[in-house]
Order: sequence, then C-alpha cells, then structure tokens
Amino acid sequence: MPTTPTIDFTLDREFIELNQLLKLAGLCDSGGAGKRLVASGAVQVDGAVELRKTAKIRAGQRVRVGEIEIRVRAG
Repeated sequence: MPTTPTIDFTLDREFIELNQLLKLAGLCDSGGAGKRLVASGAVQVDGAVELRKTAKIRAGQRVRVGEIEIRVRAG
C-alpha cells in the first residue's frame, strides 16, 4: 500500500498564511502561484477545501495538495 508523501513544516511564529506555506514547503514557486493553487480548489486544510488564499495556518493543522500532505508543527 503506497504511503502519502508528507512534508513536516516547523512554524517559527504563531501562524503562516496558506499561500506562503505552499511556497516555503516547495509546492509552488511563488506566493502568487500559491494563491492560484488555492483559488483552483486544489488545497485542503484539515480535510476541507480551503479557498481563502491567506488563511492562517497554525501548528497542528494538516494541509493537503493532491497526494502530498504538509504537517504543520510548532517551532
């Protein structure tokens, strides 16, 4: 059974905006590309589609793009 590719992202502040997280995790080249990815409906936060490009993502949340999951952890 294949496993889901997972990225562990350590947060160094209270929250990160979703489009910036996608950029820093390496899933897109820029914040603008991150915004387009979110607007397309391809991003889920904690299992629900998230359309707010600058949604505040905090430690303990999980972000999924396709088969890739980002686990956000406290720094």
